[in-house]
Amino acid sequence: MTKPDQSRDPRLPAIAAPSISLLLQEMRVIGEWPRFHLQTMKLDQLPRGDDHAVMVIPGFGASDGTTAPLRRALARLGYRVFGWEQGRNFGMRGPIKNALSLRLQKLHARHGKLSLIGWSIGGVFARELARHQPDCVRAVYSLGSPINGSPEANNMNTLFRLANRGRPIAVDVDGFLRRRIAPPVPCVAIYSKRDGIVAWQCCVEEPAPNTENIEVQGSHVGLVCNPQVLHVLAQKLARLPLPETSVADASHLDRKKRASGRKSGKGV
Repeated sequence: MTKPDQSRDPRLPAIAAPSISLLLQEMRVIGEWPRFHLQTMKLDQLPRGDDHAVMVIPGFGASDGTTAPLRRALARLGYRVFGWEQGRNFGMRGPIKNALSLRLQKLHARHGKLSLIGWSIGGVFARELARHQPDCVRAVYSLGSPINGSPEANNMNTLFRLANRGRPIAVDVDGFLRRRIAPPVPCVAIYSKRDGIVAWQCCVEEPAPNTENIEVQGSHVGLVCNPQVLHVLAQKLARLPLPETSVADASHLDRKKRASGRKSGKGV
């Protein structure tokens, strides 16, 4: 496991980046993508949407193409779903910040308040949009987003440096500490303790009347194609409480159900 940086700012907690073992397990996404497509062919068990607008912001290095399966599933549930339309996400540069803010304003003018879903660093963008334009935002849902803890507790820094031509990452600790406070809208953080990219402790919201943290199982890269994540989003977008059985136990229950079906000779 990567050791916490001994030179860290004392205002930041000592949180290590995910272990090499967890990082290697991100390869699970190879199976998670096709499984998501199969499992979302039928969405009868999920609550229907109310036709409100939803914008999905991709993670670092990803684009609207990467979030398309999730957006299609949400659209089939009855939401008006939009991508961010800013190409690949290589960080919040000035032009991207302005264009994304303008897109939110235009969508709000046409469709009313939006729910924002942000995957990984996209969740950071979603929270900041809501912080500066709360009148345009209904709620924020972050998927494995580095919104808390320490900005160093991740395995993404090397990729950030490559995307920025080798320049060292300037960490604005004061700004990071300010951003840990949730924006003034409902904020739901969805995270996995098996995340191999961002330490899960950094993906949860601080306790507050408008925040909620929900654990699922799966990889970081696969959070955008995770049936448990879709289940949570469907419930929360419809403003319904989650069932008593935790989402993290859903896959275990599914396996038991399939095993029971095989023993009885019935399909599932």
